[in-house]
Amino acid sequence: MPSFIFFHRARRTFSNDELGLEILEIAIPAALALAADPIASLVDTAFIGHLGPVELAAVGIAIAVFNQVSKIAIFPIVSVTTSLVAEEDAIGPLSSDEQESVELLDASPTFNKETDDLLPKNDTGESQQNTPSSNAYWKKEGFQKRNIPSATSAMVVSCVLGLVQTMCLIFFAEPVLKRMGVHKDSPMLMPAQRYLVLRSLGAPAVLLTLAMQGVFRGIKDTRTPLFATVVGDVTNIILDPIFIFVFRWNVSGAAIAHVISQYVMSLLLLWKLVQQVDILPPTISDLQLGRFLRSGFLLLLRVIASTIVVTLAASLATANGPTAMAAFQVCLQIWLATSLLADGLAVAGQVRYRYISVPGSRISTSELAFRISTHGVVLGVALAIILYPGLYFGGILFTKDENVLQLIRRCVPFVALSQPFNVLAFVFDGVNFGASDFAFSAYSMIFVSFISIFCLFTLSASQGFIGIWVALTTFMTLRTLAGYVRIGAGVGPWRFLRTNAFT
Repeated sequence: MPSFIFFHRARRTFSNDELGLEILEIAIPAALALAADPIASLVDTAFIGHLGPVELAAVGIAIAVFNQVSKIAIFPIVSVTTSLVAEEDAIGPLSSDEQESVELLDASPTFNKETDDLLPKNDTGESQQNTPSSNAYWKKEGFQKRNIPSATSAMVVSCVLGLVQTMCLIFFAEPVLKRMGVHKDSPMLMPAQRYLVLRSLGAPAVLLTLAMQGVFRGIKDTRTPLFATVVGDVTNIILDPIFIFVFRWNVSGAAIAHVISQYVMSLLLLWKLVQQVDILPPTISDLQLGRFLRSGFLLLLRVIASTIVVTLAASLATANGPTAMAAFQVCLQIWLATSLLADGLAVAGQVRYRYISVPGSRISTSELAFRISTHGVVLGVALAIILYPGLYFGGILFTKDENVLQLIRRCVPFVALSQPFNVLAFVFDGVNFGASDFAFSAYSMIFVSFISIFCLFTLSASQGFIGIWVALTTFMTLRTLAGYVRIGAGVGPWRFLRTNAFT
C-alpha cells in the first residue's frame, strides 16, 4: 500500500543527507518567519491584557476578524506564488504555449523520461531547463537578477486586494463586529472597532509582504523573510508599550504599532527583492495572470471554507461574554502560533517538490513525502509536550483575571494534544500544493468544513465553551485525515506510489 511510505525506513528520518539538510535549511527560517506575526499578536495580547478583560476580549475579536479577512487573500497569494516562482526558477520563464506543456506536469505521476518529453525543447532537442531561458543558465553566466514574471503577478494582485480589504474594513467594521456577536450595547464594541479600523490601514503592507515572502520561498530563500519579519516584530514590541502606556492610546496604540511594523517589513523585503529579481516583466502577457488566478481561485474556495469555521468559533465564543472571548483569544493565538511552526515544513515540502520535479533530480517524491511527514510527527509531539505545562502555568502572562485563567486551563488539553494533528495537516497541505493538487485541497476542505460547522453548532450548544474547542480539534483531525488519504491511497498526482513507492 502507498500509505506505507509514512512508516518505512524510519531510521532515515533525521539523516544528514542532501534532502534532510535542505529541508531544515528551508523549514527553520520559514517556520520562524511564519510564527513571528502570531507571536507579535501574542505580544499585543499580553500588553492589552493588562488594560482589562474587556479590552482583551475586544482586541481578540478584532484580531480574529482582521486575520480571517486577510487570510482569504493571503493564503492563495502565498501558496500559488511559491509554486509558480519555484517552477520558473527551476526551468525558467515560459511562453504561453510552453506554459500549457508544463501544466501537464502538474498531474503527472512521476518525473522521469516520460515527463522530460513534456518539457519544452530547444532547436537541438534539449529540455528547456538547459536553454538560456532557464534562470540557472542566467545565474551561471553571471546575471544578477532572476526573470520571474509570476513575482510581479503576485505583487500586483496583493496590492489591489490590500486596498480593497482596507476600504471594506473601514466602512464595514461596525456591522461585521455586530455579526460576530459584539452587540451595540456591548462594552467591547468601541475598542474593537477602533482597533480593527486602524489595523486595516496596514492591509496593503500585510498582503504585499506575504506575496514577497512567497517569492523568496520559491527561490529557496527563507532567511531574508525571517530577517525582515524579526525587524518588523522588534519594532512592534518596542512601540507597543510606548503607544499603549506612555502615550495612553490604549488599544489604538497597539494597532498603530502593528501597522508601522508591517510597513517596515514590506519596505525591507521590497529592497531585498529588487536586488535579486526583475519584478517588471517585458510584456503584460508574461505576467501569467490567468494561470495565477485559476490556481488562486481554487485556494480561495479552500480558505473561505476554513475561515468560516474559525470565524464561527470566535463568534460563538463572543456570544458567551467577554470572559469567554478573552480566554478564547489567548488560546487561539497560541494555537495558531505553534501550529504555524509546522508550516515551515509545509513550505519545505512545497518548494522542494517543484525542484524535484525537474528531470535529473536524484531525490524521489516518495522519499520527500516520507521525510516531511515523519519530521511533522516529531515536531507535533514535541509541541504537545512543551505546550501542555507551558500554557497551563503561563496563562498569567496574558491576564490576571482568575475567571479567564480558569477557562484557559480547561482548554489546555485541546490546544496542546491537537498539535500532532495540526502539524500533519499543514505538512500534507504543503506537499499537495507542491504537486499543484489545488482542486483536491479546495474540495476536501469544503467537505471538512461542513462537518466542522455542524460540530461547532451542536457541541457549543451542548458543551458551551469547551464544545467549541472540541469542534476545532475535530476540524484539524479531519484535515489531517484528508491529506493522509490522498497521498496514502496513491491517487491524483500520487498514483505513481502504487508501483514505485519504495524505489
